[in-house]
Amino acid sequence: MKTVAVLVGSLAHNSINRQLAKSVEKLASGRLHFDYIDLGALPHYNNDLWENPPAVVLDLKTKVEAADAVLIVMPEVNRSFPAIIKNTLDWASRPYGDNSWTGKPLGLIGTSPSPVGTAAGQNQMRATLPLYGFVVMGQPEVYLQFKPGLIDEDHEVTDDLTRAFLAGYVDKFVAWIDKHGKRAAQIAAAE
Repeated sequence: MKTVAVLVGSLAHNSINRQLAKSVEKLASGRLHFDYIDLGALPHYNNDLWENPPAVVLDLKTKVEAADAVLIVMPEVNRSFPAIIKNTLDWASRPYGDNSWTGKPLGLIGTSPSPVGTAAGQNQMRATLPLYGFVVMGQPEVYLQFKPGLIDEDHEVTDDLTRAFLAGYVDKFVAWIDKHGKRAAQIAAAE
């Protein structure tokens, strides 16, 4: 089973994006193991801290390096992406020359009550992701409009069309990891 480092871009206790992540995790059961990274534990990025890096930063880098892929599940904040995601990306990309994200297959999804979901924020996020060295999955895009009752307390998607769409996303994400993940790279290097 492949491990996915999951970055949920909301610290809210009842985050609808955390609910979405848990629903996708359930749909991926038996194929992907989700390792949720505690983004709120990270200090604000400060290059001076590399002299004596905080344990939480070293733990982040270890978890990311052990993962087969990364999934960002994000809200949209003022038509952009959450600062907490940027902070996490910056920490694991440093110190210079020791970027933990390099070559990681990445999926990006999000939900919002807005009819356009998280389209504007994801568009801005997608512009920066290749700079971190990710292998970004382009399709399908998930800009889900969240409505009350869409996800129940057991993390089941209650709408059949939405559940089928997200299950299809999971299938494509698993295939993306198979094609671009570290195991695929190791096999190619051995040939």
